[in-house]
Amino acid sequence: MKKIITYSFILLTTLSLNSCGIYNFTGGDVGTAKTFQVNLFQNYATQTPGSTFEPGLDRSFTNELQDYIQSLTTLNLTSNDGDLLYEGEITEFRITPMTATSDQTAAQNRLTMSVNVRFYNKTKEDVDFDQKFSFYYDYGATESYASIKTTALEEIIDRISQDIFNASLADW
Repeated sequence: MKKIITYSFILLTTLSLNSCGIYNFTGGDVGTAKTFQVNLFQNYATQTPGSTFEPGLDRSFTNELQDYIQSLTTLNLTSNDGDLLYEGEITEFRITPMTATSDQTAAQNRLTMSVNVRFYNKTKEDVDFDQKFSFYYDYGATESYASIKTTALEEIIDRISQDIFNASLADW
């Protein structure tokens, strides 16, 4: 009797997973696309008042977006004529005081990065978009930018990459 229950459970589990087809736990839906291309995101942050220029940010962001998409899909990265194309520019990179203390000094700062993204899908053109993505990292005013830079940039770039992936390929 125990053997029958075990086999029944295995059969039921197999059939239920099979009935859903191949499920992708990332939620990425690449459709019939085989390749993707991520053009260098130029850093135009200084064109926005109050923003500063962070050297190497363009390359870091572009590489992280490429790595993120590659790790969550079966798409092949190409340097030209990809089925999916990501392009755009970094439009904001600024540090802003967020909260004040009683003596009118900053108690907390916020590092914000914004990216404008144009996404083109040659296999399904009705999903193309031109959209702004932004994220921030809060840190104490007693901390220097240099001390939080690596952690902050990793978190911001990772989160913006997630948001871009979800907007372009997540099929929820």
